Amino acid sequence: MTGDHQTLALLLFSLFVAVTLAITTWVSRNRHGSAEEFYAGGRLFSPMENGFAIAGDYMSAASFLGISGLIALYGYDGMLYSVGFLVAWLVVLLLVAELVRNCGRFTLADVVAARMAERPVRIAAGTSSVAVSVLYLVAQMVGAGSLVALLLGGTGEAARTWTVVGVGALMVIYVSLGGMRATTWIQIVKAVLLMAGTVALTVLVLVRFHGDVNSLLSTAAERSGHGTAFLGPGLRYGGDWTARLDFISLGLALVLGTAGLPHILSRFYTVPTARAARRSVVWSIGLIGGFYLMTIVLGFGAAAIIGSAEVRASNASGNTAVPLLALDLGGGAGSTGGTVLFAVVAAVAFATILAVVAGITLASSASVAHDLYASLRRSGGRQYGEVTVARVAAAVIGAAAIGLGLLARDLNVAFLVGLAFAVAASANLPVLLYSLFWRRFTTRGAVWSVYGGLVPAVLLVVFSPVVSGSPEALFPGVDFHVFPLQNPGVVSIPLGFLAGWLGTVASPEPPDEARHAETEVRALTGAGAA
Repeated sequence: MTGDHQTLALLLFSLFVAVTLAITTWVSRNRHGSAEEFYAGGRLFSPMENGFAIAGDYMSAASFLGISGLIALYGYDGMLYSVGFLVAWLVVLLLVAELVRNCGRFTLADVVAARMAERPVRIAAGTSSVAVSVLYLVAQMVGAGSLVALLLGGTGEAARTWTVVGVGALMVIYVSLGGMRATTWIQIVKAVLLMAGTVALTVLVLVRFHGDVNSLLSTAAERSGHGTAFLGPGLRYGGDWTARLDFISLGLALVLGTAGLPHILSRFYTVPTARAARRSVVWSIGLIGGFYLMTIVLGFGAAAIIGSAEVRASNASGNTAVPLLALDLGGGAGSTGGTVLFAVVAAVAFATILAVVAGITLASSASVAHDLYASLRRSGGRQYGEVTVARVAAAVIGAAAIGLGLLARDLNVAFLVGLAFAVAASANLPVLLYSLFWRRFTTRGAVWSVYGGLVPAVLLVVFSPVVSGSPEALFPGVDFHVFPLQNPGVVSIPLGFLAGWLGTVASPEPPDEARHAETEVRALTGAGAA
């Protein structure tokens, strides 16, 4: 990488940081410090604004860089990631968006606690939400350390460390000062930048092949080293039964996990009505659908223009496929166009990481303050306001994410994201669906459902090949793995649903029919919603 690349990329990074800090400062001067303002931005965002913010929250660095890289390396099998992430939004739209907006105030635990004993349910749901958020957060921090440092040309340990620390410090500032309103506007700015950059690259790829998609695909197959097999299923997940089962597990986690992600659920509370929440999801589906369609073009474009071997030589996981493609499309190394386009892609990647990290930090700090602190504080001790606790929690979570991001710097980012989705689908989705749709569901069923999905998901990963027993494992020198799959979703998701059913059946308390009826009316009509 030339010095021109680094200088221009740094200038664009600095410009984005300056703009987002200005937004945060402006918002912090115009807020009144209430919990509704901090957690939900005063519920003043329009469906279009919230739709852009949801898209900005969801389209992470793993989507922009990771999926395109997987397609460049594995063709059809890599494209299945795009399909999984997009289909997940249909689950959100049809099952949870409007109902969650009507039943809750700020967090997932609000929905469940509406018809249960609050204290045990809030502790369980809050613990699960923080676990999912931290896993997702660590993935973004690892991506920040490796990808941004690589894009800036500094692959040494010091560069990666300071990148992680810098991103962590910025996210704490965004959340502590600006709350949901600042975070939302940062995500909107990021979504616009990401869509603009992706559209520009997609158009340039199609222009290179004169709009002939068949020519693009055939060239990608030729330069992939796999021939026509590159365009068919099985290149990555077509080996033994373990690989196929692993794909099913990952697919379940991706499709079902989105509806249980705390930072996505919290976005439904930033609009004034349930109808606005549903319209927000429609906006986000349009944006996200278009984005993932374009990542398919970029992935095959990288394979056709750069070549799969060159992509793999630059980064074994394919994470640099889009930057390399941008460099070539702009005119190649040393050209002005290549330098500009490469720097723009680097800046968009940086903006993506910052925006997603801010959203996750806000969701996790809300769970700590609104659920855990509110349930565990003692009545006789000193009381602190929820917003104050949330700001402190943001700083603590930011510090923890920095530390874990530095420890896990060599872990695969896609694995960490997949794990977060698996835990969300195992622990959060069952209790959410049971609470919304099962009349007999009880407090014990809710607590068992959360822990019955959370604990197996974490344990199965600890004893999987990702942690030990393989050259790519976290501890390659030892082997204590007993679970053959890398993603636990195919086992832990059914366990979460089963635990909720068993807990309800074995519960000595009768279900509260009156509270369920009240919650059902509120969920379907919005009567009495915050």
